[in-house]
Amino acid sequence: MEDALTDPADFPGRIGIFGGTFDPIHVGHLILTEEAWYRLGLDRVYLVPAGDPPHKRDRRLTPVEHRVRMAELATDDVDHIRVSRIDADRPGPHYTSDMVRLVRQRAPSGTEVYYLMGMDSLRDLPTWHEADWLVRNCRLVALSRHDVEIDWERLEAELPGVREQVIILDMPELEISSHMIQSRVRAGLPIRYQVLREVDAYIRVHDLYRTP
Repeated sequence: MEDALTDPADFPGRIGIFGGTFDPIHVGHLILTEEAWYRLGLDRVYLVPAGDPPHKRDRRLTPVEHRVRMAELATDDVDHIRVSRIDADRPGPHYTSDMVRLVRQRAPSGTEVYYLMGMDSLRDLPTWHEADWLVRNCRLVALSRHDVEIDWERLEAELPGVREQVIILDMPELEISSHMIQSRVRAGLPIRYQVLREVDAYIRVHDLYRTP
């Protein structure tokens, strides 16, 4: 089956794109996705597991096939959330601008694209590859965090017009991360209720995260 984000017939009018390593996907990712879908009135949100993110080459990632499958297991019963292989099935490095450009090329005219990111990503946006193109070609949705402050004057100086393209969403904050879940698995600690039951089982069956 052709990937949803490369099939023009599958595009609704307003879509959200949430990229990340999802190593593994956890309840924080899912709460964030659901909140953005509801608050922004999106027709659909696509989770895009990154194949070879340039900014994380100092970390060993779980093979993308595992990360894609865990994301699928976590969202199989939700009609408005889909998992896309648009990054997994193309050669890297996987820059966000390249992925959004592919979406734009395939989307029907008039499709509204919202890119979901954390406040820390928004803060660091000037360091991203083709950040100025990204600002001009999609709405950026930053998810609030109490421990990250944005210097709007500096950000606007480096990326003119960025403030008008950013929507800040107040989100429920959870002290949970993929790195923390990996550490708990290595320590033999439970991760139930931090990931969905299906993801927990998948991690155990495939013996993921046991070694650093």
